[in-house]
Amino acid sequence: MTSRLTSRLTRSVAATLATAALLTFPLSAFGAVSQPTLSEAAVSSVHARRGSVISAVPVAQLTAAQLNAVSADFPGTPPAAYGVTAYRLIYRTIDHDGRPTTASGIVVLPDGRRGALTVAEYLHGTNPTKAAAASVDDTSTDRLVTALFAGQGLVGVAPDYLGLGLGPGKPPYLDTKTETTSSGDLLLAARTFAAKHGIALKRDVLVTGFSQGGRASMAFGRALSRGEVGSFRLGAIQAVAGPYDLLGSELPAIFTGGVLPPTATFYLGYLITAWNRTVGLYDDPREVFQAPYAATVEGLFDGTHSDEDIVAALPDTPQKLFTPAFIKQLQHPTGKLLRAIRAADQVCRDWNPRVPVHLYSGTKDTDVVAANADACAASLRARGADVTVHSMGPVDHTGTAFAAYPGIIRAFSRWA
Repeated sequence: MTSRLTSRLTRSVAATLATAALLTFPLSAFGAVSQPTLSEAAVSSVHARRGSVISAVPVAQLTAAQLNAVSADFPGTPPAAYGVTAYRLIYRTIDHDGRPTTASGIVVLPDGRRGALTVAEYLHGTNPTKAAAASVDDTSTDRLVTALFAGQGLVGVAPDYLGLGLGPGKPPYLDTKTETTSSGDLLLAARTFAAKHGIALKRDVLVTGFSQGGRASMAFGRALSRGEVGSFRLGAIQAVAGPYDLLGSELPAIFTGGVLPPTATFYLGYLITAWNRTVGLYDDPREVFQAPYAATVEGLFDGTHSDEDIVAALPDTPQKLFTPAFIKQLQHPTGKLLRAIRAADQVCRDWNPRVPVHLYSGTKDTDVVAANADACAASLRARGADVTVHSMGPVDHTGTAFAAYPGIIRAFSRWA
């Protein structure tokens, strides 16, 4: 009975956590042109310029007809006007503490287009696994969504974030600093790379993302609006099902039933182990995690384990994973944890986008509750922003993305 329960939880939680599970058909058309090599991701101690391109390798090519075929599960997506070629870039960036490192991501170019083109930058959702990143996974839905933007005549850009794909080290999670720097530095690298293909990137950048990427979209949009990414600026922002309000919406929902317990266990395990590396929440895992998980939980989120494997190795509720004292901390944060949460929640609170903002939520989302979008909208409106919240109706987390992206692709296509 236990194995059947574990299997069921693994399938259900993985279905909402893995962005590759957004689609139900194989993306065989994304057969890799070349396989990744570890040497591409080698880290140099040389302080090269951020956004410098280390390598660029073609990884996939699709005709317009193939794009239209694989977009069938996104009904309403406008037909592709171009075939596309996707490239994996390795580029220079910095880590949470400002030290030089490298990261990977994809740049998708519309075949046959030249001249000045607009970028659509897509930021992906929660992924604990290096091998599942868009730059290396031929079945990645993140790669597909980025390609759908390029099929409209835009340049699709999608960072893996740090520690994923061919990036060295362990992946940070909900880390505003590196989500922003890795996104901005890939954009700079894409400008250099695109120029070699006769394409100049226009100044205004269209930003979108799902789940973790929805939140990261707000942070990246803020950086663009403040002139922190070279000459680029924010052109539009459309964010889907992001955890923008951890303190007021997402954490309370974990303890009131709004977020499913197994899903909450996964997210919190990832978050607390990742934040411990950046802000220092504990000295010994036993201060936070119960036995036997204290001995294994950090290793589960090192980038080498699939979400299915992680879920199978975790308990089904946060109360079984964390000590009673830390459960109280999660319910009523103080100290370093509270400061880290408040800093994370600033993505909707300390700026005015000065372009229309569109947020998408689903009423049956039990991963990221819809109250996150409402709270983000209220905070931005208080600073004078023009914000529209789109409820996609009674859909779950991935269902929100299914429902939202056809309209986002259509809206962004007007910039092509």
